[in-house]
Amino acid sequence: MAEGELLRDSVVVWDVEDSRKLFSEGFFGKPLGIPKPRDRGFDAPLVLDLVEALYLQRKSKLEVFAGSKKIEPDEFERHAQAIDENFPIKYSVYSDLRERGFIVLPGIKFGSDFAAYRHGPGIDHAPFIIQVKRTFDQLSALEIIRSGRLATSVRKHFTVAVPTDERVSYVLFEWWKA
Repeated sequence: MAEGELLRDSVVVWDVEDSRKLFSEGFFGKPLGIPKPRDRGFDAPLVLDLVEALYLQRKSKLEVFAGSKKIEPDEFERHAQAIDENFPIKYSVYSDLRERGFIVLPGIKFGSDFAAYRHGPGIDHAPFIIQVKRTFDQLSALEIIRSGRLATSVRKHFTVAVPTDERVSYVLFEWWKA
């Protein structure tokens, strides 16, 4: 099992072999200093964001430490929620998409929470950008138009994910030409 060090808003896997293994098993994390890794033979530590680290923890593929203290998943989730109050719903969506077989990466460059790939970066383009909303969040027409236009300009589908206790519902928006 790989070991990672908690550094406030990320987890670093310092062991290069463990880093390669996690990355190759589902494009988890980003190799440090390598913006677009072309292959899995990199020689660098792996930086995981918090949702990836918790997912790997719960799959028994990663142990997280703060110094020499092992951080259990529930404590780790509380730490992440202190940084981002929406962490639990984002984790719920991330986990659901991973369980459905998608490769899920942060979607910040698309102005969203996640980008979802069918096969992985460098293999295909992410067909979906995903914005996570709570059941009581408002979604204005302007937000739909703005996000939809951005998604269309980068050839992706704008998707809203709404998790509940039972499941995650997805609403996909597509532009139609008249």
